[in-house]
Amino acid sequence: MTNALRALDIDLHLHSQTNARAHEERGPLALVRGDGVHVVDDAGRRYIEGMAGLWCASLGFDEARLADAAARQMRTLATYHTFNHRTNDACVALAEAISAISPIRGGRIFFANSGSEANDTMVKLAWYYNAARGRPEKRKIISRTGAFHGSTVMGAALSGLPHMHRAFNLPDQGVIFTACPNHARHAGLGESQEDYATRLAAELEALIQAEGADRIAAMIAEPLMGAGGVILPPETYFPKIQAVLARHDILLLADEVICGFGRTGNWFGSQTFGFLPDMMSMAKGLSSGAIPIAAVALSDRIYQAVADQSAEVGVFGHGFTYSGHPVSAAVATEAIRIYHEIDVVGRARRLGAHLRAALDEALAGHPLVGEIRSVGLLAGIGLTADPATGRDFDPALRVGAQVERRCLAHGAIIRNMGDNIALCPPYVIEPDQIDALVERLRAALDDVADALSRDSLAA
Repeated sequence: MTNALRALDIDLHLHSQTNARAHEERGPLALVRGDGVHVVDDAGRRYIEGMAGLWCASLGFDEARLADAAARQMRTLATYHTFNHRTNDACVALAEAISAISPIRGGRIFFANSGSEANDTMVKLAWYYNAARGRPEKRKIISRTGAFHGSTVMGAALSGLPHMHRAFNLPDQGVIFTACPNHARHAGLGESQEDYATRLAAELEALIQAEGADRIAAMIAEPLMGAGGVILPPETYFPKIQAVLARHDILLLADEVICGFGRTGNWFGSQTFGFLPDMMSMAKGLSSGAIPIAAVALSDRIYQAVADQSAEVGVFGHGFTYSGHPVSAAVATEAIRIYHEIDVVGRARRLGAHLRAALDEALAGHPLVGEIRSVGLLAGIGLTADPATGRDFDPALRVGAQVERRCLAHGAIIRNMGDNIALCPPYVIEPDQIDALVERLRAALDDVADALSRDSLAA
């Protein structure tokens, strides 16, 4: 990228999830091409992309079959909509491909363009479903502290992250929050994972009783919390909370935007963590991040109520211009075809085991590392000022951000969420590349540990 283009980016482009003033001073990291698990910046520096972009480039950054699928469809039917009974071959093929692997059987697939839109859609469907049953007062949605469900108005309202709310003056969307299931951080002294899960279910029960079950439509949850820090729930957490929700006629909505398509070692995270949702959203890995597309799978129970209500109203009054877009659908169908061919579930398990072993070996005893969490080909590293006591760093130090910057210097891209580090590499990564990624992360952690030590001595 030329200096002129870099200046234009600073002058014209408002970046997502970025400190705008810092960007004016620092400028962009400009990526110009990718191959396999690597991306290359405008200075020719190569990076192992340890986050698959934003949890999404499952097949790497130059999968020719996805490009070919897009080109074929562009030459055949470049665009069309799915309003008023319209459809196209690619859209139908993708609905069939998703239905074949979805744990939700016998329902329907709705298409959108992003995870945020898909989560918004699930909430609207929960409201529509309850209105169809003569229960329009059931509107509140339960979410969890630390959750991320998107950046639209409803997606942000559902997200239990302070920066998603601060200064936006979001309208009251009737969202209520229950606890984040982080055993390492929030369990009582000597409280087992089982007892902790039981306590969280009891707290959910108490919240429902306080708010009124007849006012609550649904609870939304990521199978594991991604942007909240790669937080894995206790093994029995979801079965326990689903039992509570079922007793009170409250739907369970799974946000599978990160977890879907093999990431946790099963096709979907709900399968890994032992629950069957009433609806689930998917995006990111649906097309390997190559083109915007998202979907919602809804159960037959939900569909039948929606269909009856649409007949009464005269139309199902929801949808997007690009729902079921033929080019996006063709790319996503090809991605799912490749996932089957590479045995994505088995591959995520094998590579994930290698990643965990490499992290355990490289980071054992590191002065900044308090905890390593992993499932499938997804890992989180909790940073701490004192691993023995779990004492947090002063947030002003921004230790996680320091580690991310030093990783870039060592040729690796990771993501920090505060003082948590996430790794979510493409499925096309090989064991030796995992080793290189972990080595670079270790080098970055060493750099930051040394800098903190020098600062401490200087003080």
